[in-house]
Amino acid sequence: MTPSKHELMQGTLDLLILKVLSADSLHGWDVAKRIQLLSQERLLVKQGSLYPALHRLEQKAWIEAEWGISSEGRKAKFYRLTKEGSLQLTAETNRWESFVASIAMILDSREAQQ
Repeated sequence: MTPSKHELMQGTLDLLILKVLSADSLHGWDVAKRIQLLSQERLLVKQGSLYPALHRLEQKAWIEAEWGISSEGRKAKFYRLTKEGSLQLTAETNRWESFVASIAMILDSREAQQ
């Protein structure tokens, strides 16, 4: 069975970008590819969503960027997590885990099935 491809729910893209940048400095296209790879091809990040999100995170000082050369030999902007971004990643991860636990309680509830 082929896994279905999903667009990201609103509000999750920032969290996923912060998470992948917590491991390594990446240029924009590699951020999208890493999210796709780590989700086993289930999540796709479109350029029209990715670059505005990167810009927004940079404006909030959660990530910073510098120009470099990609593995393909092209000039590219490489992004990395800042200290503020790391703190935000922890806070957002805690919120997300609480949200998921709340949804799971409802899905597992016998009362909801009546």
